Amino acid sequence: MGLINTKGDENDNDMTFDLHFPTSKNALIIFTRNPELGQCKTRLAKTIGNEPALNIYKHLLKHTARISEPVNADKFVFYSKNIIKNDIWNPDIFKKKLQKGNDLGERMEQAFIELFGLGYHKILIIGSDLLDLNENIINHAFQQLNTNDFVIGPAKDGGYYLLGMNALNSMLFKDKAWGTETVLTDTLKNLQNNNVYLLQELNDIDTFEDMQDFQELKPYYTKHD
Repeated sequence: MGLINTKGDENDNDMTFDLHFPTSKNALIIFTRNPELGQCKTRLAKTIGNEPALNIYKHLLKHTARISEPVNADKFVFYSKNIIKNDIWNPDIFKKKLQKGNDLGERMEQAFIELFGLGYHKILIIGSDLLDLNENIINHAFQQLNTNDFVIGPAKDGGYYLLGMNALNSMLFKDKAWGTETVLTDTLKNLQNNNVYLLQELNDIDTFEDMQDFQELKPYYTKHD
């Protein structure tokens, strides 16, 4: 099954046509925010300022691109606002798409619906703000979907950094207080009658406290007391 995809010029979404045929049974969805000053890592920016927060987010994007490239799956980057043609996401490796929906739940659900509609059997979604995430964890998650219905990567803040499934379950994307510590608990309640594999807990980077232990991020900000 193929897809007529849309790509934009440098910062728009004019229609061009790209017939996509799956090359794997696995699909990896990567959700990103467009890296714009004052529009990403806003909680972090309250402590270190908008420009350092933006630079840190760009660092996290590069990390996510690097660890995702070798993953054994077709890879899709879903942008929050505009598809950017010439950026860190190599179009020979990453298919580029736009998020659709009014909240995070709707946007994730629409991404899963679209890719299941293309014929993928196992689909994972990740964000773009974890330095602890690596290729091995993602590949391990795909492997666990051979024997489990769902796989989840718990985040230390009470959410999750990875969600994977073999078939769509729309309940997972509804009636959630996105961005709060209740998301993982409420998601697991929806899956009480399913086989769920939990990956290791990781910490995404949303606040200054989250990033203090990462030496590679220190050049981006002035030390705070």
